[in-house]
Amino acid sequence: MSQSKIWLSSPHMGGTEQKYIQEAFEANWIAPLGPNVTGLEQDLQEYLSSDAKVGALSSGTAAIHLGLVLLGVKSGDEVICQSMTFSASANPILYLGATPIFIDSEIQTWNICPVALEQAIEDRISKGKKPKAIIAVHLYGVPYQVEEVRAVADKYNIPILEDSAEALGSSYKLQKCGTFGDIGVLSFNGNKIITTSGGGALVAKTTAQKEKAIFYATQSRDNAPHYQHSEIGYNYRMSNICAGIGRGQMEVLDQHVSLRRAMHDFYVEAFNEIQGVTVFSAPNEDYFANYWLSAITIDATQTNGITRETLRLAFDAVNIESRPLWKPMHMQPIFEKYPYYGGTIAETLFENGLCLPSGSNLTDSDRNRIITVIKQVFG
Repeated sequence: MSQSKIWLSSPHMGGTEQKYIQEAFEANWIAPLGPNVTGLEQDLQEYLSSDAKVGALSSGTAAIHLGLVLLGVKSGDEVICQSMTFSASANPILYLGATPIFIDSEIQTWNICPVALEQAIEDRISKGKKPKAIIAVHLYGVPYQVEEVRAVADKYNIPILEDSAEALGSSYKLQKCGTFGDIGVLSFNGNKIITTSGGGALVAKTTAQKEKAIFYATQSRDNAPHYQHSEIGYNYRMSNICAGIGRGQMEVLDQHVSLRRAMHDFYVEAFNEIQGVTVFSAPNEDYFANYWLSAITIDATQTNGITRETLRLAFDAVNIESRPLWKPMHMQPIFEKYPYYGGTIAETLFENGLCLPSGSNLTDSDRNRIITVIKQVFG
């Protein structure tokens, strides 16, 4: 443990972030709002290039919350949510007093299963409760089955909230992730592909939607000379300082994506001849993944009993961080009482899957340490 820590995914500064922050200090734009916020929104809109309307917020979770509000979710409603995801995808459902309905994954992309999705919708409708929205996630930066999920959503006229928190820079058939849903969500948390320290964004289809989201995010202040409020509001706007970090990070986004994809290729080569280990990869050329986190599954029946825990503990012993896949929401103590549809794919992935160090700032020395552990464990 005397060696330096190799993190799963640590912030990676590009060098120009300080310029935007310094400009904010010189202009005394320290409080929320300011030219960096507007600039970051414009940068993101140009990058997504799909007539996207972007509102910068304090977190991706805030964006999911406001996205559900914009889609009309209220107390007593039901919202379908991918089970294999981080809890931030599901928590805002409970914020609104709604009920989460969890869906299993499919094996190709590890994301929401269109077959189980339709089964769930039909069953909820038969019980007299048509779901109000669908939360679909691009897990670890690999796009979900966009066309199949959209077909089901359109068949039953249910809007999609696209959780692209892990997928900025990913695309499907050349269209950027974050632009497929009726509402899109991005995250700039410290471990994401780019960061604003904390922060996120809501991606809307119309200017009216974006302005309504910003209205909610700034305490729902009515147009009056005094403070007047006719709707529930939230303190969810991104600060001008955080947005300055984001503007600098946008300048290196494509570079970060390339470096993360290179780490994925590194693992593909590292495990190429190790039977029983599969590197999670996009299913075909239609899917362009940023590989925010590179992940593997280990079949212990083919590795002489070596499990994901064997490898995780070996990494941990030499100060290298790795982590099991997201524990599915339907297995979590806070969510296990809610309905779940599907089989055991998400559960099996969790039991056998491991996320590996994937940062865009990893060095050749870091990779040498990682490959040494892999060789020691698998012989």
